[in-house]
Amino acid sequence: MTIADPFLALSARTNRFTNGAPRAFTLAEDGTRLLLLRSTGSDDPVDRLYLLDAATGEERLVADPSTLIPGRSGARAELPTLERRLRERTRLTAAGIGTYAATPDLSVAVFALDGRLFRTDTATGVTSELPAPAPAFDPRPDARGERIAYVADDALHLGPGHERLSPYDPCDSARWGVAEFAAAEELGRSRGHWWRPDGGALLATRVDESALPRRYFADPAAPGEPGEDFAYPQAGGPNADVQLWVLGLDGTRVQLHWDAEQFPYVCAAEWASDGEVLLTVADRLQQNVLLLTADPATGETRELSRTTDEFWVDDLPGTPARLPDGRLLTVHDTPLARGLALDGKPLDTAGLQIRRVLGSLDGALLCETGQGDPADQHLHLIDPDGAAATPLHSRPGAHHSALTAGGTVLLTTATPEGTRRTLHHNGRELPLTDLSAPLPYTVRPHLARVTERALPTAVVYPRDHVPGRRLPVLLDVYGGPGFQAVATEPRRWQLRQWWADQGFAVVTTDNRGTPFVSPEFTRAIFRRFSQAALDDQVDALHALAADHPDLDLGRVGVRGWSYGGYFAALAVLRRPDVFHAACAGAPPTDFRLYDTAYTERYLGLPQDNPEGYADDCLLTDAPALERPLLLIHGLADDNVHPSHTLLLSQALTRAGRPHSVLPLPGVTHMTPGGVNEQLALAELAFLRGALDR
Repeated sequence: MTIADPFLALSARTNRFTNGAPRAFTLAEDGTRLLLLRSTGSDDPVDRLYLLDAATGEERLVADPSTLIPGRSGARAELPTLERRLRERTRLTAAGIGTYAATPDLSVAVFALDGRLFRTDTATGVTSELPAPAPAFDPRPDARGERIAYVADDALHLGPGHERLSPYDPCDSARWGVAEFAAAEELGRSRGHWWRPDGGALLATRVDESALPRRYFADPAAPGEPGEDFAYPQAGGPNADVQLWVLGLDGTRVQLHWDAEQFPYVCAAEWASDGEVLLTVADRLQQNVLLLTADPATGETRELSRTTDEFWVDDLPGTPARLPDGRLLTVHDTPLARGLALDGKPLDTAGLQIRRVLGSLDGALLCETGQGDPADQHLHLIDPDGAAATPLHSRPGAHHSALTAGGTVLLTTATPEGTRRTLHHNGRELPLTDLSAPLPYTVRPHLARVTERALPTAVVYPRDHVPGRRLPVLLDVYGGPGFQAVATEPRRWQLRQWWADQGFAVVTTDNRGTPFVSPEFTRAIFRRFSQAALDDQVDALHALAADHPDLDLGRVGVRGWSYGGYFAALAVLRRPDVFHAACAGAPPTDFRLYDTAYTERYLGLPQDNPEGYADDCLLTDAPALERPLLLIHGLADDNVHPSHTLLLSQALTRAGRPHSVLPLPGVTHMTPGGVNEQLALAELAFLRGALDR
């Protein structure tokens, strides 16, 4: 793929500046060793497995795809369907070893590569292929690394003998040991099988999707090839039937029992010990989340904690949980802050917004937090016995930590200059090797909180901007639940600076409904998406123009992808007085056609909230279009199906409203492989023409 623009060419070649950066970290339970994935440099897309000794700082290559499969090209190979779809769910774009699993001491690691199964002895670096009966998916070793559980042909198998562990029924279409669409896409659970600590049994999902409607794809650029279909949980319709079973290696089979009709979502599961399973389940609208203890011998469950919210229980990673002393950790929300509670008693987290509970360190809870400006991110130690929280760091920047174990902490610090990862072990600070390309731009956006709602905003100007020169405005937007756009993470500002250098003042605003400001701020979209987002974005633009006179509000374009694409189309359809052109990428134009777990969390069931769904649907707005609109959609998108864009285009055509459509054959929701950069050029040409600059 040839891209003439130097920045966009570099972005495409380096996988948006991620090639060569370490990722997918696993700490040994005693904190002495770290496994990670990384490629050999910024131009290398293929991730390899490395082992880092925390005491000596020595790093060793332990598994290299190019030697395991001689002749394998650097580009991503043809992936088995299960792995390809899970990569989409988890937004994984790296080639080579995508994921791996290891024993608690990291002595053994296992992974699938192009559907082939491999086991690595990390001490010797010897990697062996274990022949599997079909393409292998999600292999995981037992605690001693002697046996490997993996999925093949929708069944659980065990290596090295490769016997089938899950029950066999030729009339049963259920899949074993995998995460269903809703869990992987919306609930944060991407796996479906877990070893008992002693290696004598597996906890496994049984997923029956037979009641779900099918979604179909066909590549119009390859008319001779067969299409593809998959089960999709559409809002208001049936979900997958998810069961949990304990499958003993001795042949025993025990199903765990809870009120799955009332609580259909399995958000998390783990073994607490050989004799206990902990699982987190949620009701359909996610207003009640239960932490359950289960007896693996009988399958009986008992409620340990219940978190209830009249809107929805917003996910706080690391909760609910049971601490080693038996106390129960849950989220504790007030309208203005996200906090924590132990056995129902709120902890002292005054002034903080808790974002994630990472684990324990020196007897305290290590938490990612917000403090003051929501664009920043911090780390605090929360005393479970009631003392005030203490910061873990003093350096400026956005701090977060991937994991902690045995007193060792992996700390990531992001500043405008870049991202630095360090391992803190026994008082030593060990920088991790990062071979990614230096970021071309050091971007320092103008950050502000505007309007009476204190909306987080940012403005990025061209690097050669001369004050007094009026600029067309480009609203670069997401605006939906679960994603914070205004954050001090340097990589996300690179493309915005490129857009600014094309002659725009680039504005980004986090409207109500987005995370990390406050629960009240997030929940303002309850039962209706569109109005709060539209009002906030319009008000923020006007407020920013009062402080930034070079913003020309007579020329405002808007671009976005996914929910951002929905907002871009919404903006020109409903507020053409403010927004003069839009590029809408992969927009969910009718949320009645989107998935259950995401949509119903915010809008409820379509049959219970028909007015809200109708208000948020763009199809009926088609006759009102009077501004230039470019619709973009990947025709292999299994998250926001291309029918969303095609239905809006159909409605616009029937209403006689001119518009543009850019279909992308073979492209998914992630737009990997330089597609995103090519789209930037297409959008630039469109916006320049539409805004007459």
